[in-house]
Amino acid sequence: MGMFGLEAFTIAFIGGIVPSLIWLGFWLFEDRCEPEPKLRIVLTFVSGMAAVFFVYYLEVWVIPFTSDFMLSGVPVLEFLAWAFFEETFKFLAAAAFGLSSSAYDEPIDAIIYLSTAALGFAAAENALFLFTSLHNGTLAESVLSGNMRFVGATLLHTLSSATLGLCMAYAFYKSRMARYDAVAFGLILAIVLHTLFNFFILQSGGSTIFFVFLLLWAGIVAVLFFTERVKRPARDYC
Repeated sequence: MGMFGLEAFTIAFIGGIVPSLIWLGFWLFEDRCEPEPKLRIVLTFVSGMAAVFFVYYLEVWVIPFTSDFMLSGVPVLEFLAWAFFEETFKFLAAAAFGLSSSAYDEPIDAIIYLSTAALGFAAAENALFLFTSLHNGTLAESVLSGNMRFVGATLLHTLSSATLGLCMAYAFYKSRMARYDAVAFGLILAIVLHTLFNFFILQSGGSTIFFVFLLLWAGIVAVLFFTERVKRPARDYC
């Protein structure tokens, strides 16, 4: 029997948002020397959460146009469209309250704002998944069956958006055209990463799923390594 009302909403909200807040604290620690304005971080996070609802309707709308294109039984074109919507709206959320402001004044800021928007998006997405599972009485089944879309959502959204942020960070001191190119390249790369993850998760068995998640964690480690590289040397001693 499903869980209803305030209890289900509270559990879903806490279960969805806490992992994202833990990750957000980690990313903000990376920028502790010259932290971003707290209000802009909050607005970017909430904007990322709100983006989920716009993306949901776009993803439902596009299904009839993409679901017939299958590769190994997986609707690849549908996954590609979904990844495009999600990565684009996360970028727009970051741009609206962070990247378009005067607070965006150093390379690492691109990674911070994009990761913040991504974590807000993941928080709302995970909360909706939990609420639906609680409401339908399928939470235990979802967890036991290894719902990798839920388990990997926070990591995936962080990796894809932080990858875009890295591209922008490395182009921060270059020409305006080079910065635009970095956004376009980073967005395409984020969409490809997102699509590949969803494709391989649906195609994989137990041992392959472990390998996919190992690659996902390796990607996170790589992002952290390159994030350290874009910091100004003096900031290591703040």
